Amino acid sequence: MSAARPLAIPFAVCCAGVALFSIMDAAMKGLSLSIGLYNALLWRAITGTILGLALMLLTRQRWPARAVLRLHLLRGTVVAAMASLFFWAIMRLPLAEAIALSFIAPLIALYLAALLLKERVGRQAIGASLLGLVGVGVILSGRLRGDYDANALLGALAVLGSAVLFAWNLILQRQQAQRASPIEVAFFQHLVMLGVFGFGAPFWAMLPPAGAVPLVLLAATLAFTSLAALAWAYARAEAQRLIPVEYSAFIWAAIIGWLAFEEKVTPTTIAGTLLIVAACLIAARTKRADVFDQAPHVEAGTA
Repeated sequence: MSAARPLAIPFAVCCAGVALFSIMDAAMKGLSLSIGLYNALLWRAITGTILGLALMLLTRQRWPARAVLRLHLLRGTVVAAMASLFFWAIMRLPLAEAIALSFIAPLIALYLAALLLKERVGRQAIGASLLGLVGVGVILSGRLRGDYDANALLGALAVLGSAVLFAWNLILQRQQAQRASPIEVAFFQHLVMLGVFGFGAPFWAMLPPAGAVPLVLLAATLAFTSLAALAWAYARAEAQRLIPVEYSAFIWAAIIGWLAFEEKVTPTTIAGTLLIVAACLIAARTKRADVFDQAPHVEAGTA
C-alpha cells in the first residue's frame, strides 16, 4: 500500500497534464481557424514568452552558458517547424486522428537516437517500429480510399512530417534536461519560437480580435501548465509506469473533437491507433529504449 501511494499522485498529475495538452490542441485549432495559423502561433509565442520571463525572474533563474544557449536555439527552431506542421494539419484533420498519427514519433526517435547518440536499436525495437508503420498505414487507408478530401490527406502527411521533427526534438529534449531547468527550457523555447515567427510579422501579423484573446491566453497557459505537470510527474515516477498514460490523449482528443468541432472517429483510426500504441509500448520495454525515459509527452504538436 505504501508503494502505491507515492505512484498514485504522479500518475494523477500525469493524467491531468495529458488532458490539459489535449485541451490546448483544441484551443489552438479553434484559434488557427479563427485568426489563421501564423497569428495563432505568433501570439501564443508572445504570451508564452511573457509568462516564461515572469517565471524566470520570480524564480531567479541563472542565464545559461553559451553551449546551452545553442541547444535552446536549435530545439526552439525545430519546435517552431514541428508545431507549424502539426497545427496546420489539425486544421484539416480530426484531432483524434492527428494525435493518433503523431504517436509514431517515439518509434522514429529510436532510430534518431542510434544516428545521433550512437545507441543500438535491438530486434524487438525494430519489430515494434514495423508494427507502428502498419498502424500508420491502417489510419491512412481511410484517406486513400477517398473517404476524405485531398486537404485531409495532406494534413495526415503533415502530421507525419511533424512526428519526424518531434522525434529529433525528443533527442534534443534529453540533452536539455541534463543542463537546464523546466522553466528555463519553456522560456527559451517560446522565445526562440517568437524569434522564428517574428520574421513574418511585417507581412502577416495582425492584432487578434477581442474574441480571440481568451483563446490565446488559454493556449499559452495550458502549454506551460501541462509541461510543468508532466515534468513534475516524470521526476517522481519511472517513465515506464507513466508512458501508458500518454496514450489517453487519443481519448481526450476524440471527446474534445466531438464536443467542439463535431468530429467523428473512424474504425480505421481506432485500429491504427491501437497498433501504434502497442508498438510504442513494446519499444518502451526494450533495454535500449532510453529515449522514452526523457520523453514526457508523445504528441508531436506539443510545444
